[in-house]
Amino acid sequence: MTRPQLIDQIKQKKSFLCVGLDTDLDKIPQFLKQYPDPILEFNKRIIDATKDLCVAYKPNSAFYESYGVKGLQSLIDTWKYLPTNCLNIIDAKRGDIGNTSDKYAKAFFDEATSGMSFDAITVTPYMGNDSVTPYLKYDGKWVIILALTSSVGSKDFQYLETGDGYLYEAVIKKANTWGGADRIMYVVGATKNTEFTAIRKYAPNNFLLVPGVGAQGGSLEDVCKYGMTKDCGLLINASRSIIYAGNGEDFADAARAEALKMQQQMQVELEKAGVI
Repeated sequence: MTRPQLIDQIKQKKSFLCVGLDTDLDKIPQFLKQYPDPILEFNKRIIDATKDLCVAYKPNSAFYESYGVKGLQSLIDTWKYLPTNCLNIIDAKRGDIGNTSDKYAKAFFDEATSGMSFDAITVTPYMGNDSVTPYLKYDGKWVIILALTSSVGSKDFQYLETGDGYLYEAVIKKANTWGGADRIMYVVGATKNTEFTAIRKYAPNNFLLVPGVGAQGGSLEDVCKYGMTKDCGLLINASRSIIYAGNGEDFADAARAEALKMQQQMQVELEKAGVI
């Protein structure tokens, strides 16, 4: 999905919601266990219930890899089921030297090899351009770089002084030399809302993937106040608060209700900012 297509979807759906498919067998409704692939069945029902309310889906690879071959097949089949008018992101957080990154890129971007071809992948930039540029060799694919997380451990490295700002700022400035705002996004935790001003100084046009709204307590209004651009420029990820909103046979209806509530709040923010 291209940047103009993503912006068009945001305007059409009046939403910048990304639904995280962090599907855990221990948390899905019990009745789904009778299906040949409970994870896939759960995901399909969540997708069917929310696809008109969100612009992106983000499976977290760890939740599938932890089940071995069966889990990887669930991931492949989930990717195949994702709507073509939604950005599909694999949350893999890969980061390694160039030849290894080449293989990771092939794993998630080359359908002929792996059975999957996601639109975007999350990566960690600690090893520099080796961690990122191999993914950019695939035309039309996005790289979403971890910049500033909402985790407690973010203080260990991300706020280290470099002599030219914090380390997370240096990451953004350097990464912007590898690709433009049509190929590179950044992960920024919602609980870091006051830092959005600094981030927008260095990444004025890049889309930001923002976890932490909902179950983690981040404020949608604050994120929009500090981070929204004329093109929206935000993808707000919600996982647990949506997919585990209910635990009975009507779990998909509960997920839809939660997604609808977020979409309606997002519509207000988009109108307030003049995006729609």
